[in-house]
Amino acid sequence: MKRVMEQVRALHRLEPANNDHLAALRVALSVAVPSLLLLAAGRTDLMIYAVFGALTGMYGRSEPHQLRLRHQGQAALVLLTGVAVGVTLSINHIHSWWLVAVEATLAGVGSVYSDRVHLKPNGPFFGILALGACASVPTTVPWYAAILIAGGSALFSILIGFSGWMRRRAWKPGATRSVPARSWAGRRELAVHAARYVLAVGAAGTVGVISGSGHPHWAMAAAAVPLAGADLPSSVRRGVHRIVGTFLGLAVTAVVILPGPWALAALYPAFEEPVHHATVLALLVILFQFATELFMTRHYGLAMVWFTPVILLMTQLAFPAEPQVLILERAVETLVGALLGILVVAVRRPGARTPAAFPALLRFPRRPRH
Repeated sequence: MKRVMEQVRALHRLEPANNDHLAALRVALSVAVPSLLLLAAGRTDLMIYAVFGALTGMYGRSEPHQLRLRHQGQAALVLLTGVAVGVTLSINHIHSWWLVAVEATLAGVGSVYSDRVHLKPNGPFFGILALGACASVPTTVPWYAAILIAGGSALFSILIGFSGWMRRRAWKPGATRSVPARSWAGRRELAVHAARYVLAVGAAGTVGVISGSGHPHWAMAAAAVPLAGADLPSSVRRGVHRIVGTFLGLAVTAVVILPGPWALAALYPAFEEPVHHATVLALLVILFQFATELFMTRHYGLAMVWFTPVILLMTQLAFPAEPQVLILERAVETLVGALLGILVVAVRRPGARTPAAFPALLRFPRRPRH
């Protein structure tokens, strides 16, 4: 009972601040500049590609500049791969079961890559989220234009992340990223972890397709969240944070996009006009992304309160849908996906190692050559 209460208290614990405002400003600026350029061009429907590219700035937040540069380059590969695959599926009108198969496969490949290069935030979550989101909206520009927008946004966020070096010119000789060495045991653990991603994401997508949801990729993304935890308790916490944070975020989204005397449309009547509507949604995406990054390392649930409207508002800008249906499907898919992810994490062989063991396993010295 004591351990249970400790875990319950951990659900509410807010980790100490660590210059989170600086990281949040970098990410917000990375999102703001390409988004405002698209707003000025009257193409807020393309913001979805710019924002996913800009999420590159979420990585390497506390590392020295030369390490952050490498870390963000590795993260950009994950994000841009997700965007490129999603755009390919969209222009070829590939949805439903093919989407599940492709996204589950990329989740497994992304898991191996993310664990191998030691990405922080952990796992392939943002890559498969980009894949599903881009696949779910019509591509209204040539495929290469969408990828160029995402790539340019990723490059800009890398430059923002490295810009502090121009002021301090501080280069730490000998600084290296903590990347695990290869070993047979390490490869096996990577494969097992990747298999869990494929199982969880594939199962969530299957439920989403069978249920007739228009957004099964939300269930698949939610299923990936618990697998990024270091052990079973932290995986369960991440799943609970995902569910509760998403539900609260949906309340925030409802205030923005639903009609009613309590909603934004009643407080700001000009919001109903298409130009003002797009402008306000674009500005809110930037603001909410700043709030997301403020809490991303301190409390995942609070981060999800703000990241949920970021995703839904981008989706509305790219491909407007009935708000009530959008909010309801997001709630159901998140609940199903997160619970399936927790289930996959919880079902282990007796004595099986947890993902927390990865760094130690992967640091085993290589066998000497004879």
